[in-house]
Amino acid sequence: MPDGIRYILISTFALAIMNIFAKLLAHLPFIEVVMFRGLFSLIACYYILKREKINLWGNNKKLLIARGSFGTCGLVLYFYTLQKMPLATVVTLQYLSPIFATILSIFMLGETAKPIQFLFLLISFSGVLIMKGFDSNISYFLLFIGVLSAAFSSIAYNIIRKLKDSDNPLVIVFYFPLITIPIVTPYVIYSWEMPHGIDWLYLFIVSATTHFAQYYMTKAYQAEKLSKVANLNYIGTIYALLSGYFLFNELFSIWSIIGIFFVVLGAVLSSFYKEKITN
Repeated sequence: MPDGIRYILISTFALAIMNIFAKLLAHLPFIEVVMFRGLFSLIACYYILKREKINLWGNNKKLLIARGSFGTCGLVLYFYTLQKMPLATVVTLQYLSPIFATILSIFMLGETAKPIQFLFLLISFSGVLIMKGFDSNISYFLLFIGVLSAAFSSIAYNIIRKLKDSDNPLVIVFYFPLITIPIVTPYVIYSWEMPHGIDWLYLFIVSATTHFAQYYMTKAYQAEKLSKVANLNYIGTIYALLSGYFLFNELFSIWSIIGIFFVVLGAVLSSFYKEKITN
């Protein structure tokens, strides 16, 4: 199995675990969960980088800061929607990221895109509209936040590709919490609620799984073309649907399922086409 494929499978599974435990922490302010996640990742990366004697600050600092900034925006918005919407809906909206990334790669990486790839984007967005039209649990505001989170994440993914030849994956991950913590700390102080009992275990699991997911996602996007690894992200839909149903009693109408299908279909077609034209 190619390294990139193995890495993305590990990342997808870790994210599925993170989603479950982040959902279990919905009684805490979402920004607080983001901060704990950042602290864990910052400490873990710092320890490993020091142990391996890797330069903490990397080489391409401007892009590293940009990756951390856009990644932070995407993460904050993602955790917000995770507490407000059904799990499968949140995860599905994130699958717009690879399509956005493909379109943005035209401008950021100098890659090419065909008109048909914009059709794939329209297919996915039609799924978003179907989900909204037949799911009373989703407001237009939450839908917008979910799509915006995917857009920020797609920018971060393209920056990771640009950093492929200049910086170690751990350095890239290190810059993520390095940017996140100063941004979220004032909001955490304002909205602080003390975790109790098992909350601390849940926070640790969310932090650890998010860190591993980010690390292996970074390695995957640096080891393989985006289109090759992005397809395997979609098994996260199955994890989310099953977790939502069995753990959180989340039920979906047939129209909501159809909407989810169209979002994933557009993303899968885009990735397969991208892989075909680059081979």
